[in-house]
Amino acid sequence: MSSKNSNSMVWEPPLLQPHRIGEINKFGRARPKEKRVNQVFDVDIELLKAQYGSPLFVTSESRLRQNVRQLKRAFEVRYGNVSHGWSYKTNYISAVCNIMHQEGSLAEVVSAFEYEKARQLGVPGDKIIFNGPNKPRRILERAIADGAQINIDHLDELHLIESVAQAQGRVATVGLRLNFDTGFSEPWSRFGFNIETGQAHQAAKEVVISEHLRLKGLHSHIGTFILEPRAYCEQVKIMCKFMRDLEGREEVCIDTIDLGGGLPSHNALQGIYLPPEQVVPSIGEYAEAICNTLVEETMYRTRTNRPMPKLIIESGRAVADDAQVLLTSVVGTKRLPDSRQAAILDAGTNLLFTAYWYNHKVELAAPCRGLAEETVLYGPLCMNIDVVRNSIQLPPLQVGDTMVLSPTGAYNNTQWMQFIEYRPNVVLVHESGEVSVIREAENLEVMSAQDRLPEHLASPFL
Repeated sequence: MSSKNSNSMVWEPPLLQPHRIGEINKFGRARPKEKRVNQVFDVDIELLKAQYGSPLFVTSESRLRQNVRQLKRAFEVRYGNVSHGWSYKTNYISAVCNIMHQEGSLAEVVSAFEYEKARQLGVPGDKIIFNGPNKPRRILERAIADGAQINIDHLDELHLIESVAQAQGRVATVGLRLNFDTGFSEPWSRFGFNIETGQAHQAAKEVVISEHLRLKGLHSHIGTFILEPRAYCEQVKIMCKFMRDLEGREEVCIDTIDLGGGLPSHNALQGIYLPPEQVVPSIGEYAEAICNTLVEETMYRTRTNRPMPKLIIESGRAVADDAQVLLTSVVGTKRLPDSRQAAILDAGTNLLFTAYWYNHKVELAAPCRGLAEETVLYGPLCMNIDVVRNSIQLPPLQVGDTMVLSPTGAYNNTQWMQFIEYRPNVVLVHESGEVSVIREAENLEVMSAQDRLPEHLASPFL
């Protein structure tokens, strides 16, 4: 029972709840962390919320530049002739892409949309790597005229590229996308030409005999979030063997070996219980494995005075993931029938699509009010699968409390959904410390802009 006096204590019904604080499990004694964070990328969290709203994505220019420089340096000191292709599908917000391009990264695109975006940003055609299984004739006409690096995915595409080049009176420089079994990850056989069945050799032969195609590169992508550097060693060995066989059979010289992406970030994959710091190898370990193998496998070229092939790495996640966080606020709390605490946030899987396979780090920007307990974090969507974290130890929460979810820089600003809620502002913390909006929040005008109402439907009521 509560009094009308606002200073009086509020009565709450009694609750029986099992205490599990400090419970022993197979990983040791649980010791919930209750550290409060006040800043992200050296900017005050509450000021960010006050100015740009909640939820809010916050991106760090310094971290992006630092990450891509570290990646490139790790490979360049071990091999030298290396290019980085920024994977547009990882995060194609214009400011993020142009930070990468200012650092010397090529544009790696997989659709007409992404190709057109790269060109709109000022990327020359010969600085674009064009992958993906769907390249319509219209965009191929532009890409071939621009001199883009096109990696062929299937035979129908091979014939289409040949047809376009012939119509333009050009010789299109192309690469072949390969697929094969490394023994370390599930083969991505839906993309490219398979080596084991002979399909890749047949496709290469068709390119070589064509008057309008020139085969200059080999490409493959063995998977995503690859935690074993030896997988890349095997990838390099298989691709180089294919290259040696091809160069021995045909009058061709391969200029580039493109290993695609797949390098992991320090996010926590669901189902892996050790922390990312213990399971994710360093960039240097990947670079060491890849470059040492590539040097060994291409040593034969020195005997024939052929140049070593250029190595291309199309990394996105490892560069961008920890350069962004998501600020979100508690909009409601409840007690579940199984006694667990639950909180409803203003950001869910509509914005944090990667919550389906990561246990994102959660930090509180609010005072701790008691002992931590098992908590479920739900998003705001009217769908039961909108769960940000299934289980996490947090102290009691209140409406308005702010949480920092990280890392969120990879695949969330591209895979997010316009579903039920508007998508929020994305801001960039400049190297100078200044903050600016790099993608504006949606509103009703934005969401209705593409709608077209037939005249007889102009009124909602007859």
